[in-house]
Amino acid sequence: MQILLREPWPWYVAGPLIGLLVPTLLLIGGKQFGISSNLRHICSAVLPKKPDFLHYDWRAVGSWNLVFAVGIFSGGFLASQWLGGGTSVQVADATEQALAGIGFDMTSVGLVPSELFSLGSLVTVPGFVAVVIGGFLVGFGARYAGGCTSGHAISGLSDLQPTSLLAVVGFFAGGLFATHVILPLLMF
Repeated sequence: MQILLREPWPWYVAGPLIGLLVPTLLLIGGKQFGISSNLRHICSAVLPKKPDFLHYDWRAVGSWNLVFAVGIFSGGFLASQWLGGGTSVQVADATEQALAGIGFDMTSVGLVPSELFSLGSLVTVPGFVAVVIGGFLVGFGARYAGGCTSGHAISGLSDLQPTSLLAVVGFFAGGLFATHVILPLLMF
């Protein structure tokens, strides 16, 4: 049991567990899995003067999602403190070579490259484009698509929603385009 809590679970264990959890929530609890609408729920709960978009009963619609979001952050913190096992992020050699080829310093790689994701990088063109403009586009896209990648890919597809299939195809196409076209152009 100690080994299960100290080492990352392989994809073939974690993936099916997630795949079984969502239909169970959908069938038994009538819940939807997703995270992007939580900002709307929070704004509806705390803003004294709200636009019409935020006038709804957030307790009836969003309280479960807010508890879920708190659980994600709490679980991530607890796992990093007590279940991490002290291992660092492993990056494949081919990935390291490809990233070094477009300008990333691979000697101090953490979870994200510091050339794009640090306070100092916000004053550079690549960092500003990746964090500020990219963040805006991700937020806009999630609202425009009616949900985020986790909501559509896990909950929407398990509910057999055609719009979720279209959104997931768009997410993957956009990710591939950003990785293979935009990122190399940013790191000129």
